Amino acid sequence: MMIGWILLAIFVAFCVVIALWVMGVYNGLVTLRNRFKNAFAQIDVQLKRRYDLIPNLVETAKGYLSHERETLEAVIAARNGAASAGQAAASDPGNPDAIKNLMGAETALTGAMSKFFALSESYPDLKANQNMMQLTEELTSTENKIAFARQAYNDAVMTYNTKREVFPAVLFSSTLGFREAQLFEITEAQEREAVKVSF
Repeated sequence: MMIGWILLAIFVAFCVVIALWVMGVYNGLVTLRNRFKNAFAQIDVQLKRRYDLIPNLVETAKGYLSHERETLEAVIAARNGAASAGQAAASDPGNPDAIKNLMGAETALTGAMSKFFALSESYPDLKANQNMMQLTEELTSTENKIAFARQAYNDAVMTYNTKREVFPAVLFSSTLGFREAQLFEITEAQEREAVKVSF
């Protein structure tokens, strides 16, 4: 009878230790998931700032580039697509498909902005416009902040993904709803190049 009680106590102690260990792993994964979501929120803030600057740039350039309407419309369409993809990704930064859609939209926006700046280079009056110079300076600053925020996000995602994939967390991370997070990677060669905003 005494041995039965001892075995029961050992079994209960073992179950408590396992439960505490699982709770520790679970809480660690929750903490890391919240960190990468917060890191994405920082990207989102900078992207919104960029999206707000682009219409002002286009509006400033309209008077000078009136016969280049197609380029201006392409920039606004790309901006709107990126803003929409950004909202979808911000609502669920843990969704790999939303992050991939955002990366694609950002690639399209980068391409449109590159064409815009290449075209505007041939208009000296536009380059000399004070408003245009100020907006491009703000855009350059924002691009730097976006790059820094992407790096912080990718670091947080890497830490989270590593934690969920190593033993013993890998045994139950998927079961507990911890899916793999998507890195914010550059998929197109043109996006690897910085947007040229020299005026």
